[in-house]
Order: sequence, then structure tokens, then C-alpha cells
Amino acid sequence: MNTTITTLIALVAMGQGVPSKYDWPQWRGPNRDGISQEVGLLKKWPKEGPPKLWTVSGLGGGYSTPSVAAGRIFGMSYRGNDEVVWALSEKDGSPLWTTKIASKGKVGYNEGSRCTPTVDGDRVYAVGVSGDLVCLDVNKGEILWSKNYGKDFGGRMMSGWGFSESPLVDGDWLICTPGGDKAALAALDKKTGKTIWTSAIEKAGGAGYSSIIKTEVGGVKMYVTLLGKSGGVVGVRASDGKYLWRNTAVVNGTANIPTVVARGDYILYSTGYGDGGMALLKLKVDGENVTAEQVWVTKAKEMQSHHGGFVVVGDHIYLGRGHNNGFPTCAEFLTGKPAWREDRGPGTGSGCIAYADGMLYLRYENGVVALIEANPNEYKLVSTFRIPQPSGRPSWPHPVIANGRLYLRDQDNLHCFDLRQVN
Repeated sequence: MNTTITTLIALVAMGQGVPSKYDWPQWRGPNRDGISQEVGLLKKWPKEGPPKLWTVSGLGGGYSTPSVAAGRIFGMSYRGNDEVVWALSEKDGSPLWTTKIASKGKVGYNEGSRCTPTVDGDRVYAVGVSGDLVCLDVNKGEILWSKNYGKDFGGRMMSGWGFSESPLVDGDWLICTPGGDKAALAALDKKTGKTIWTSAIEKAGGAGYSSIIKTEVGGVKMYVTLLGKSGGVVGVRASDGKYLWRNTAVVNGTANIPTVVARGDYILYSTGYGDGGMALLKLKVDGENVTAEQVWVTKAKEMQSHHGGFVVVGDHIYLGRGHNNGFPTCAEFLTGKPAWREDRGPGTGSGCIAYADGMLYLRYENGVVALIEANPNEYKLVSTFRIPQPSGRPSWPHPVIANGRLYLRDQDNLHCFDLRQVN
């Protein structure tokens, strides 16, 4: 029998399911950029929204965006005094397992977990509010190894709202952000948790609320993320964690949140609050040295992302603009010049964005979800609907598009909608 077929049969027998190229196995999707490669999705929704397949309640509180991989959905929550990682069936949302990883943390905005679990084969990795990094078996939820950012690395956050990153798997390594000056970033053996290297960064400023991405410029592979105000956006060499460059043009001292987007030699980043804004950097490599040259910078009132992120499609940036707002906005990637911008949005509060099949999915804090054409020539709002059974509490998880479905987490509830066109 074909080896691939044998492997798939074994996975199904274990209850793991079969991986799909349209899974959403980590924070912001397969490439950490908020973009799905799926096609054949609805271009317009009924008045009540895309058909709802199911709703699961009782998940517990938190802002954790779910991940979807190999027939399973993974997320994190507070349940009572416990912080847990949970797994559901992708088919119908039925529970598979729940594992306590820590006790409830003592932080601000303490509704629950922030991290999106990262799925890699038969393992899943997650970070708790108090810096508990865990590796679990995807089938049983058994904890295989664990670390704590504070105790094991001298790590800390930039402010008091708890660790929020989603760790990155790169080959045999797990890359994470403890946030200390001696271990701002760290690479661990993903199977054992053994430390490979730590990245010492002077005045790191603590871990930000962002998550690491990987990029390569001029043959130099590097990891890039947002740290605290003094740390800024930084790049470290992937092979050994050596500090390479930083930029602090639009960082703030409260919370640096959105995940960076890399495109070729360019790095695009943004933060909220009064000191925030958006900046495009061009990385240049000269032997062992890497420098980050500012291409353009906007002020906070001109263009910024609070915590809803942004996507780059073609030659343009799309986002919900503004601090505690999600005003639909499109700008040129290379210049930052607005292509179009709205001063009101279809929903209220911060807007989280994702892209699939020519359309933007903008999910608002108040539960409104909008479908907008990714068209740099004009703003075209196509459809809106409101999440059913709204929790009435901060609803910040990002939209997830996986295998023809839209997943929307709202604190205790997870809603699943069918996005596929009916022929």
C-alpha cells in the first residue's frame, strides 16, 4: 500500500484526522499573515449572514482565537480558577479533551487566555496568561513538556495584561518571546523543550502582545517581532538568536500588539495608542550587518492598527483603522498613501481582519461582521451580519477561515458558519 495512504489511515484511526491545505493551524493562518488561499467562497451573504452550522457554548472566557488543523479545533480559556487548552471536533464542535495548564493569572483585563494554539503534527503548543508554555499531545491533551517564561528565562511583559503571543514552529524548533533582556526571544527543541539559544537584547522592554514571524533577506534568515517601547520591532538571526536590528518609530509604552507582516525585503508594522502609527521598513544586508531603513511612517491619527491587524493583498494594505476603532482603510504598500478610507465602520470598536478569495472579513468588537471587496479602487461593503447570542463582553478574537468555514469566537461561545458556494 502507498506510504502516504497508510499514514493517513493511521492518523484517522488515532482520531487525529487528515491535514488539509486549507487548515488554519496557527495564529493568523498558515503563513501568519491573515490570508487564506481558499477559493469558491460566498461573495455575498444572506441578510442573516452565512448559513450557521453550529454553536458551541461553555468554552470559558478569554480572547484566544482558535486554530483549526487535521479535523480538530484548538483554543484556550479560563474555566473557573483554571486556565485550560481545549480541543473540539471540526465536524460538529463536540468536545474532545480539555487540559488544565495553569491556575488563573493575576493580570488586567482578566477575562481569560489570549494565545492561539500552534498545531504541528501530533503536538500543539500554547502560552498561558502567566507565561506557561506547554506542549501537548493533540490526541489526548496530555502535557508532554512545559516551561515558564518568568521562572525559566527571567521573562516579563511590557505591561500588566498577561502574555499573549502565539509561539512559532520552525522546523525542529519552537520560537517564543519570554521578553527578558537576556532572553527576549528563545528557540527551544520542539520535542523536548530544551533550550537551543536565547536572544539577548539590551533594553528589550519586555514582551509585546505580538507574535513572531520568520523572514529571509539577502540570504539571512531571521525572526521578527514587536517588543516593549524601548525594544521596538526587532530582528534576530534565526540560526543563533543574534540581535540584528530594531526600529522604534511607532511603538508605544502601553501595548504593542499587531503581528508584523514581511514582504520581500520589507517589514510592515503598526501599533495603537497615541504614540502609535504604521511604518514600512526596508531591510538591507551588508555582510554580517542588517539595517532597517524607514521608507514611510504615519502618525497615530493618520493610520494605525490597535489590535485587529492588517493584511497585504497585491500592492495594497487593508485594515480597520484607528485606536479602539475599525474604520475600513486601504493604502498603497510602498508609499503609505491612502487609496480609500472610511471615517465610519459597519460595526463599532476595534476591527479584526482576514482575507480570502478576493474578500475582506472585518469582525468588530460589538459582534458585527462585514464582508468587503478587496478592491483598491473603491470601498465596497457587500454584506454584514451580527454574531448570534452576543456575550456583551470584549469580543476580540480574529476571524478564522478554514476548509470552507468561518469561525468566530465570542468569549464562552464558538460559532461556525458555512462559506462555501452552493452550485
